[in-house]
Amino acid sequence: MTTAHHDENLFVVFAVEEYARRHGISAHETLGLFLQFGVTESIRQCYDTLHTQSIFECVSFAEDLLKRKNV
Repeated sequence: MTTAHHDENLFVVFAVEEYARRHGISAHETLGLFLQFGVTESIRQCYDTLHTQSIFECVSFAEDLLKRKNV
């Protein structure tokens, strides 16, 4: 695994944990939701931009993706 992939994975974990905390669900449930609806891949694809923003912006990004998928 390259350093870039490692950083992306850590950022996804951080986003999962923050989303779970904000929505009062478990990290396990959040990860399942993110995987099912492609949020983890979207976060990885936008990592270069998202990691320069606050974690709240990343969670808002995830919320927007899920909202557009009617979740």
